[in-house]
Amino acid sequence: MRGHSRGARIVGAAVTAAALLTTLVSCGATVPTTPADAQAPEPTPTPSPTRTYPLSTAPRTIPSVREHEPARGPGWRPGPGSAVVVAKGSEVLADEARLLSQDLKTGFRNSGPARTGDVELALGADGRADPESYTLTTRDNRVRITGPDEAGVFYGTRTLKQALRSGGSVPEGVVRDRPDRPQRGLNLDIARKHFTADWIEARLREMADLKLNQLGLHFSDDQGFRIASDSHPEVVSAQHLSKAEVRRIIALAQSLHITVVPEIDSPGHLGAVLKAHPQLQLLSVQGTPRQGAIDISKPESAALVDDLLREYAGLFPGAWFHIGADEYQALTVRDPAASYPQLARAARQKYGASAGVRDLATGWLNDRAAVVRTAQKKAKAWNDGFFGGGVVTADKDVEVEYWTGKEIGARPPQEYLAEGRRVVNLNDEYLYYVLGEPNQFTYPTGRRIYEEWTPLVLRGTTAVPARYSGQILGGRLAVWADLSRAQTQDQVAAGIRMPLRAVAQKLWTPGAPVLDWAAFGALAQKLG
Repeated sequence: MRGHSRGARIVGAAVTAAALLTTLVSCGATVPTTPADAQAPEPTPTPSPTRTYPLSTAPRTIPSVREHEPARGPGWRPGPGSAVVVAKGSEVLADEARLLSQDLKTGFRNSGPARTGDVELALGADGRADPESYTLTTRDNRVRITGPDEAGVFYGTRTLKQALRSGGSVPEGVVRDRPDRPQRGLNLDIARKHFTADWIEARLREMADLKLNQLGLHFSDDQGFRIASDSHPEVVSAQHLSKAEVRRIIALAQSLHITVVPEIDSPGHLGAVLKAHPQLQLLSVQGTPRQGAIDISKPESAALVDDLLREYAGLFPGAWFHIGADEYQALTVRDPAASYPQLARAARQKYGASAGVRDLATGWLNDRAAVVRTAQKKAKAWNDGFFGGGVVTADKDVEVEYWTGKEIGARPPQEYLAEGRRVVNLNDEYLYYVLGEPNQFTYPTGRRIYEEWTPLVLRGTTAVPARYSGQILGGRLAVWADLSRAQTQDQVAAGIRMPLRAVAQKLWTPGAPVLDWAAFGALAQKLG
C-alpha cells in the first residue's frame, strides 16, 4: 500500500479543488483560471492485491479425522452474531445443537436458515452410510455438519470443538469422517471400588469428546454389589449407587451417544450375592466353599441370578448385557468331577452321559444369554467362559470379550474367530488398568497402546491375521479395582487419561498415527 501513497495524495488534492470550484460557482463567485497543464488527470491507482490463503490442513483432533479435503480460505470461528442452527426437518438434533452452543458460548436456533457466521446441523438422506459418520464443510464463514444419524452429527460437533481449541479456527474445506470400529469405550469395575456418580459422569463427558461410545459397568463381584436392587435388596453393599443416580448416569450417557453396558458376572465372582445367600455357595466334596462360586447344580441359583438379570435389564436401556462367565472356580481344580460330584451329576442329567462340568458351565452361559435375549439384549461374556471340545457349545450370538489367554478355559483368539464369533478386544497386556498392579499387572501407558496395539492384537503382542478384522468389533480400556485403596478416584482419572486417548485414536482411525507420541501428547495437553 505504501507505493501508492503519493498518487493518492494528488488525487485527494484534485478532488478538494473540484469541490471548492463547485462551491464557488454555486455561490456566484468568480473562479480564477487555472493553467491548462495543471488540469491533466492523474493515473488511476493500481488496486491493492486480493488477499489469498494457503491450502488448509486437517483439523488437529483426538482421534484424528479420516479424510480432509483442503481449500483456500480463512476458516471459521465464532463471532459476535454466530449461532448454532438446526436445519429445517432436522429438529431432532436440537440437543446436539444446544450442547455445541454451550461449548462455543454462541446463540442457538432450532430452525433455519443458517446465516453467515453460523454452524448448521442437519441429517443427511443416505441411509446406507455408517450412522456414526459425518461430513463437516467449512466455507464462506459458516460450517455445516451433516450425518445420516444423530450420533454422526454429534461427533462432527466434537471435531469442531477440538479444532477451535487446537488451532483457533475450523480449517476451510471438507472433513469426511467415520469410525473404524463400532464399539469403542471404557470398562469400570465399580464392584470392588465404589465410584461416585459425579466421577462416572465426568468420565462420560471425557469419553464423548474422544468419540467413545460404550461404558461397561461391572457392578457385582466378590467384594461388593453396587447398585440398589428392588428384587433382592439383601445383596446390595452399603456403599452403592441409587437407581436415581444410575438413571442420571444413563440419561447423560444417552445425550452423549454412549451406551452403558451393565455386567452381573456369574457363575463366578458372586461373593457379595452369596454372602446374603450362603445356601447357594459351591462346596467341594469335603465341604470346602469356593470363593465367589455359586452352585450351578441348584435350580435356586439360576432363579436368583435371573431375577437380578431381569431387574437390571429393565433399568439399563442399551442393547447389551454382560453376563460374565469367567473364572468359575470349580474348573480350576485338577479333577472337577471328583471335587464337585454334584456338578458332574447335574451335567450328565441335563446333557447326557458324556457331559462334564465344563458342559454344565457352558449351559449356564447359554441359559443366562437366553434370559437377557428375552429382554431384547445382546449378551456379552468373557472369553474364558467359552469352552471347546464339549457336548455343549456356547451360543454363536454371544459376543466374546477377549481379555486373556492365561486362564483355564482360555483359547488362542484365532479359535474363537475361526468359529465365526464376533470379538471385542480387552487385551490384558495393553488395556488392563489394575489398581495396585497385583499378579504381575502393570499400569498401561498411552504410549505403548499408541505405538504397539491395534484392534487385531487380541492376546499378548501378536496380531491375528487381517482376514479376521471384520469380526473384531472394537475394544475398551478396562479399570479393575483389585486393590481398591491403591488409588483414589482422582488418581484413577489421571492414570487412564492418556491410555484412553490412545485407545480412542486406534479404534477410530486405522493405520499408524500421523503424529509421533510426543506430538500426540502435546495435542492432548492443548485439547485438555
